[in-house]
Amino acid sequence: MDKLKQLESFVLAATRGSLTAAAQAEGVAPALIGRRLDALEARLGVKLLVRTTRRITLTHEGSAFLEDCQRLLTDLGNAEASVSTGGVKATGHLRVTAPAGFGRRRVAPLMPKFHQLHSDVTISLHLSDRVVDIAGEGFDCAVRVGDMPDSSLVSVRLADNRRLCVASPQFLQQNGTPAHPQDLARFACLVLSSDASQTRGWAFQLPTHEGGGVLHFRPHGPMDCSDGQVLHDWCVAGHGIAWRSLWEVQAEIKSGQLQEVLKEFAAPANGIYAVIPQRKYLPLRVRLWIDFLKHHYGQPGFWQG
Repeated sequence: MDKLKQLESFVLAATRGSLTAAAQAEGVAPALIGRRLDALEARLGVKLLVRTTRRITLTHEGSAFLEDCQRLLTDLGNAEASVSTGGVKATGHLRVTAPAGFGRRRVAPLMPKFHQLHSDVTISLHLSDRVVDIAGEGFDCAVRVGDMPDSSLVSVRLADNRRLCVASPQFLQQNGTPAHPQDLARFACLVLSSDASQTRGWAFQLPTHEGGGVLHFRPHGPMDCSDGQVLHDWCVAGHGIAWRSLWEVQAEIKSGQLQEVLKEFAAPANGIYAVIPQRKYLPLRVRLWIDFLKHHYGQPGFWQG
């Protein structure tokens, strides 16, 4: 109990800026707050705060320790709430961004269900095929499809994703079928415009007699678009070959509207990720949202719908 009180007093003093303000918040004498801080620093063997008669300043070690203490106290509060109220209670505003097509079909339908479970959480969903700067633009979480570049962001893999080349039967009848990824240079390909994703091009797995490995090919065509759904519609209409995710085209493949091409060169599955800013303290609403997505995406029947 003494250790917990020391941590609580440290957080109060650090965030309120003075012993007096911390004491008022806790309803005790400032001298008691001071004794707790002295005991905490003595136990840790490090200086956490520089105290003057006017203000408190955190040392470098104190700043790092403050984040850990806030996280621990928040987790403790959540644990107590889960016992006393029968469930974890999340609050606040959740800002999520996702690719337009995937977001419409695989994120937006889940949000009302999440809100029903956590009615005190309000939600904003931003859909864009632009790679959003989630930290700079104030988003709590991004759902992204494809390989994750190295960055300061933290990514949590939610599910596997397979991409494949598809075309309509009428397009293949009129133009033939590519036998190798490099043959795509002779075909009308439907690609995302340069301000969208897929910056490395389309990915193919080469056979062992060609050295193996993954080939990245940047196709060209008479039409491009920044919206993946438009490319999907153009492909179904017979205007070219597209490289799309299985979740997007499996219904059309099953119905015969689209056919997979270059199947033997299909690249290994990449992933569907929840991406969050790099930080030690993650709000409960964000953690619950990521767990919620992982649960639903892990159900095979979800992708058949």
